[in-house]
Amino acid sequence: MLDTYSALAGQFFGVVSLILCLLAFSSKRDERLMMLLLSANVAFALQFALFASWTAAALTVLVIVRIALARRYPGSKGVMAGVLVASGVAALLTWQGWADVPAIVAMTVGTVGMFLFQGIAMRICLGLAALSWFLSHALVGSVGGMLAEALVFVTNAITIYRLARARRRYPQAFD
Repeated sequence: MLDTYSALAGQFFGVVSLILCLLAFSSKRDERLMMLLLSANVAFALQFALFASWTAAALTVLVIVRIALARRYPGSKGVMAGVLVASGVAALLTWQGWADVPAIVAMTVGTVGMFLFQGIAMRICLGLAALSWFLSHALVGSVGGMLAEALVFVTNAITIYRLARARRRYPQAFD
């Protein structure tokens, strides 16, 4: 019975994340994107913990830290390296098997994107990370998580298109 409640709670937090991710990636403003991603990742961390996917849960907690650090230290390769090292240590400590690889890939690509890029380039990295997170959600059976990442990917692609179109129309605004 406890497994059923845990699975239901995990699915609930996946749906909460879905809503927050849609709001985040539909935003053209990087600041709003980051704030909503913080909230979504709290729900994702809870979801992964409820599904006993410990590497994904630990890395999702580090995603929250990463977002805060990327906002405070944009472009800092030293801080980025620290986040990547912490992610590696967390992955080693929580490793359960090859099913943990997509979460590690997602964390790495997302970290590089958030620290080294902004705008379209950052969203491309976050889109690739979303594909890896989708696989992590699929491996634990999270319907809400899979929908969240699929819709994040599509919404992110649309936002990239909108930003590229705006850049072509108003190049002076992007200088």
